[in-house]
Amino acid sequence: MSRVAKLPIALPKGVECQVAADGVTVKGPKGTLKSVAFPGVEIALNDGELQCKPVSADSDKLAGTARAVINNMVKGVSEGYVRKLELVGVGYRAAMQGKDLSLTLGFSHPVVFKAPEGVALETPSQTEILIKGADKQAVGQAAAKIRGFRPPEPYKGKGVRYSGEKITLKEAKKV
Repeated sequence: MSRVAKLPIALPKGVECQVAADGVTVKGPKGTLKSVAFPGVEIALNDGELQCKPVSADSDKLAGTARAVINNMVKGVSEGYVRKLELVGVGYRAAMQGKDLSLTLGFSHPVVFKAPEGVALETPSQTEILIKGADKQAVGQAAAKIRGFRPPEPYKGKGVRYSGEKITLKEAKKV
């Protein structure tokens, strides 16, 4: 059996979980998340803990994946996920326009990003963007899309980068 699947998922206070034939629904203070059913994986709720067990030896790896996905859902509805982006470059800035994020990234026009459902955007300063939400996948996807507008370039490091991301700079051309 998968080492990941063996670990039980403890449900924190205020988090409810319902296991059905069509999937798992997790409710908590930060929202409600639903995942589809994992074929070949049996999910059991016992004494405030979720356990994922493979039905056959073929679905062993899928049991570990199911456990990881459900654990991310439980963490998301209880604590939430935050992704921080930094803008590096002269004149690069971000500002909120209602629920939309307006980015000035050195193009001839501002880039407007509409926040997907379930994801909240904040700009504590002009060069920082906070992406918050209960769904880990949605938060990561939104961060990747914003970073994709102007990824860090390898010569000066200008662009949109994840907080703490190390950019390996190339040496400039020598004359």
